[in-house]
Parts: sequence; C-alpha cells; structure tokens
Amino acid sequence: MKCDLKNIEIYYEIYGDGYPVLMIHGFAPDHRLMKGCMEPIFENRDNYKRIYFDLPGMGKTTAPKWLKNSDQMLDVALEFIDKVIPNEKFIIASESYGCYLARGVLLKRSKFIDGILFICPLIIPIPDKRNLPKYFKVIIKDEVLISSLNASDTMELENSLVIQNRDVWERYKDEVLSGLKIVDQKFFEKIFPANYEFSFEVDKLLKIYENPTLFLLGRQDLTVGYHDAWKIIEKYPSATFAILDQAGHNLQIEKANLFNPLVNDWLDRIEIYISSMR
Repeated sequence: MKCDLKNIEIYYEIYGDGYPVLMIHGFAPDHRLMKGCMEPIFENRDNYKRIYFDLPGMGKTTAPKWLKNSDQMLDVALEFIDKVIPNEKFIIASESYGCYLARGVLLKRSKFIDGILFICPLIIPIPDKRNLPKYFKVIIKDEVLISSLNASDTMELENSLVIQNRDVWERYKDEVLSGLKIVDQKFFEKIFPANYEFSFEVDKLLKIYENPTLFLLGRQDLTVGYHDAWKIIEKYPSATFAILDQAGHNLQIEKANLFNPLVNDWLDRIEIYISSMR
C-alpha cells in the first residue's frame, strides 16, 4: 500500500488487526528485515496489527530530493505514524538505525508508546566513535555452502554473518540482502555518514521510560557493538538487556532460538502492563 504524506509517498504493509505494532527497519535494508523476524512471533498471537514500512530511499519508498538528514527521516516517520495510527497507543519493534529513529519517536510521542524493542540498536551514529568488539569471530562455517556461492555473495556472507550455514544464509539473503541490493545508493551516500546523526542528542533529552523494553545485542556485532547500549540502560528501568553470544549484527536470524522467546517475553510483559492500565 501507499501512504501519501505531505511531501513523500511511503510504501507500507499491514498484517492482522488489533493493537498496533510499528516496525522500523535499519539503514539500508527494507521492511522485509522486520517482517522476516517478527511475523513468526505473531503466528500464535492474535489481536495485533503489524505495520511494516519502507524508509525513504529503501525498498519501495522513493527518497525525495529535499530529504537530506536524519532529522527529516524522523519527521517522515512521525508523519507516517500520525497518518496511519493517529492518536492510538502502539508499540515499536526496531532494528539498528531504526532503533535510533525509534528513540526519536519516543522523544516526541512517548505518551502513546506502551513498549519498545531494540534489535542491535545503533546508539552512536558516528562510526569512529563506537565502542566495538575487538575481533570478528566466525562460529560456524559451512565450506560446502561457501564453495557454491559466487564471489559477491561469498564476500557478503563472510563480512556479515558469524553463523555461516545455509539456513542463516537463505534467511539473510531473503530478508536483508534483498533490500540492500535495491537501496538508492546516491541517497545512502548523502545521508551516511555526514548527515546520519540527529542535530540533537536524543539519549540525553529522553526522560525515564518505564514501559516494557527489550535490548538485544550481538556479542560479535562489529557494526554497532554492544558496549554503547549499556550507557543508556538506566533510562529504561523496565528493560531486559541481553547480549547474545554467537551473534553479530543479524542476531534475529543467527540466534532465532533465543530471539523468539525473548521477544515473546517482551510482548507478555506489555500485555500485563496494558491490563494493569485498564
């Protein structure tokens, strides 16, 4: 579907009915990243309306020429929320750069947000300032799989995954790489890294957020790391904070056996919270 905003058209998909769940993917895959890991969660959960959308320049949302920085990306996300779920309570599931935008949404719309999920959250937007693990450790390496791939896919697998087997690769290819291959490269280079950071310090401005929160970090994540997220944990007194070993920046795929129950626990906590507010 297409959502016509003031100066941009946003592509989005909705599944199910009920309580809204806003899904915000990272930079620069598309909505399929969130759909791939979150839809299995809702196979056994009714009454949730899952809202997936493509950020500008990614997936099926074209980036307009006027959009030049993350402040404007946040404005687009806020306008989309106000158009699709106006004045409704909702929860957010976010990944990487999407977590950065999600904290911006939280700053502007906290009274509407009943819970928030951060998957491999981007905390420090400037790459050189991030506290990253010292090395990239491959846990599983399927040599038969690797020998069957072309040079480009081999490089992608070896640079992106610490679990390098066929199941993980097939999911990564369908859910992440598919979006990376169609990103607007000129737009990507315009935003990253020069205009990737908000003009304001979002984590300093955020007040204490007491609703159910879940931080999921990869122990081998060389993209955003895991150390920096701990610096903001006291802003979220109702947060579960999990650093998953044998996981990089695609932990939702590499550690699905832990991702799924932890996300279900987060949703259980939200349902208890919502019931207590009635």
